[in-house]
Amino acid sequence: MIRHRPRRLALALAVALAALASGIRPADAAPSAPAAPDAPDSATQVPPFYTPPSPLPAGRDGDVIRSERITYANATGTRIMYLSRDVDNRPMAVTGTVLVPTAAWPGGGPRPIVAYAPFTAGMADQCAVSHLVAGESFGDFTSGVQTGFINALLAKGIAVAQTDYQGLGTPGDHTYVVRLPQGRAVLDSVRAARRLPGTGLPTNGPVGIAGYSQGGGASAAAAELAPTYAPDLDIRGAYVGAPPADLAAVARALDGSFYAGFLAFALIGVNAAYPQLNIPGLANEAGQQVLTQANTLCTFDAVLTFPFRQTTTLTRDGRSVPTYLGEEPYKAVVDQQKLGTVRPTAPVMVEHSSFDDVLPFAQGQQLARDWCARGANVQFRDLFTFIPLFAHLFQGGTAGTNAANWLAGRFGGTPATPNCGLF
Repeated sequence: MIRHRPRRLALALAVALAALASGIRPADAAPSAPAAPDAPDSATQVPPFYTPPSPLPAGRDGDVIRSERITYANATGTRIMYLSRDVDNRPMAVTGTVLVPTAAWPGGGPRPIVAYAPFTAGMADQCAVSHLVAGESFGDFTSGVQTGFINALLAKGIAVAQTDYQGLGTPGDHTYVVRLPQGRAVLDSVRAARRLPGTGLPTNGPVGIAGYSQGGGASAAAAELAPTYAPDLDIRGAYVGAPPADLAAVARALDGSFYAGFLAFALIGVNAAYPQLNIPGLANEAGQQVLTQANTLCTFDAVLTFPFRQTTTLTRDGRSVPTYLGEEPYKAVVDQQKLGTVRPTAPVMVEHSSFDDVLPFAQGQQLARDWCARGANVQFRDLFTFIPLFAHLFQGGTAGTNAANWLAGRFGGTPATPNCGLF
């Protein structure tokens, strides 16, 4: 591939300026431990902590397999590996972190825990957010979204349980944007935080869920799954920011766009969960190279490596990926990932920018409408921005602040105010 270095540098500068303008400053937001840039990717040896025992231990969903202390500013930090369930309901090991603020919870009752569903970090193992939180990798410019969400919650005295999702950090491909394993991993991170010794966290206190972009989809999935998968959790609210609620619509928007690398991520993720689809078998030689390379990249590198790639140039027969996704057997699998078909029993806040340049605003808005139609307590807001350039990244910082404020209201006993029928 021909690399246009000046163009890449210009794009990097533009994204950096957008991040800085939104208050996402990687140096300020990063944890206190030093970086270790030699963390392995998916093609290299997995670090000992991230290698699950074989066979997995028997236990309940959310049981802690192993843990170790990490350093994080203004919090007691622990890296964890815990049990969850994959798309076929089989036990799997997932990693993440638990962060408990050093400051006391200022509200009444026990300290709440929020399950943080991370923003897209990438596909390579070194991209796992627990590496970032532990100070082992500063990732790229998007890492400020991750730490921004976490720090906004910690600043309010709220504990954070952060998941890496399936296959990110741990062996195997990351099941990016696949509804069931993402939602389950999010919910089980709270169970793991509760069962982790020495944290002082309550075993039955209030719970929230928060995420943006990929994390918004995972938060939505967790909110839908919670009544049946995790009825033991007292979920007071779920913040859903810019969710990929309809993968068919997302694929159409990403194909040939500046963010085409995210479509490669999604294809890898869906194929990891549903290998019978044999998605790589649809690709020509160039397409195979894209999938192989995308699986070794974090977010920012993927954006800059595959801008404006048209999938018609990457398939054997010249048909686009969105065309394939409208046909069986792919359509049935894509339909299974659609959010909005199940009513959350907890209040939900959905925010999405009408200027979003990655995930279509209309499908995020439709998710909120679908939940309203099913009788859920839903508030929807436009994450309006005065700077539409790189709006998806730009609004990530705003989303973190809004999520912390909205969830603090739920924990404080303020009733959620739905606005169904007004958007």
